[in-house]
Amino acid sequence: MIAKMILRGREYEVKPGMALADALKKNNIVPESVIATRNGEMITDDEILRAGDVIQLIAVISGGNISCDSHL
Repeated sequence: MIAKMILRGREYEVKPGMALADALKKNNIVPESVIATRNGEMITDDEILRAGDVIQLIAVISGGNISCDSHL
C-alpha cells in the first residue's frame, strides 16, 4: 500500500517509510512552500509517512514588504 500527498487537487504517490520532507523533494515540492496535514492535524517535515496515509498539502503564500511612508 502507498501513501498519498494531495496539493491543489493533484495526487502524488509516495513510498511508506519516507520522511515527509524527502517525499516532497522527490516530487519537486519545496517543503517550505506547503503546510502538511494528516487527519486534520499538522505534521512536520521529519514525520515518517505510513501506508495508507493521505497527506493534504496547503500552499503557503507569502507577500512582500509593505511600506507605509507618508511624506507631508
